[in-house]
Amino acid sequence: MLEPCPLCHHPDVSLFSQDKRRDYFQCNHCRLVFVARSQMISLTEEKKIYDSHQNDVNDAGYQQFLSRALNPLLAELDKPSSGLDFGCGPGPALAKMLEEKGHSTALYDIFYYPHQEVLNQQYDFVSCTEVIEHLAKPAEVWQQLLGLLKPQGVLVVMTKLVINQERFKNWHYKNDITHINFFSQETFSYLAKQSDLSLTFYGDDVMLFKKSAMV
Repeated sequence: MLEPCPLCHHPDVSLFSQDKRRDYFQCNHCRLVFVARSQMISLTEEKKIYDSHQNDVNDAGYQQFLSRALNPLLAELDKPSSGLDFGCGPGPALAKMLEEKGHSTALYDIFYYPHQEVLNQQYDFVSCTEVIEHLAKPAEVWQQLLGLLKPQGVLVVMTKLVINQERFKNWHYKNDITHINFFSQETFSYLAKQSDLSLTFYGDDVMLFKKSAMV
């Protein structure tokens, strides 16, 4: 029996693709593509891979990459605002860029900034760049992210999107063994509808969600 979708928990899933290392399934409800949880690596192995990455906060190329998420977010923010860089990694470059633009930005990362107290507040914005594809429990973290937003708060997500089954077979993004969830525009549209969020797509890999005002 196939395991249910880790995002919407729907049992209607089917085999989407396979390679030499892993099996990939697709939820026929929210359209998430995901790796069987039995094929996930351990947290220890995962951290070793992240430790080998070079994420220099002052690297111009890295900042240019992150600007694809930064610029749409800045267009939504009034100064001064406060936010959280969720899953910031060892080199929180986006937080630095936001601070330089006048927006105070707290840090959280399960490995590098495991400060639980920052998860007990609400913010004008939350950034989640190149994080959501790594999550073992995406449904729980999605609800956590929404809970971190004030009314009319903004969530910016950056992750590469699934286009179709054929292109997935040769997609470099799936070859990173720390990537276990693969979202499409359909999946993010499903989440926005379920959570009563407005959603705008920017380019190929940036999604900006906005929470409604309190009634």
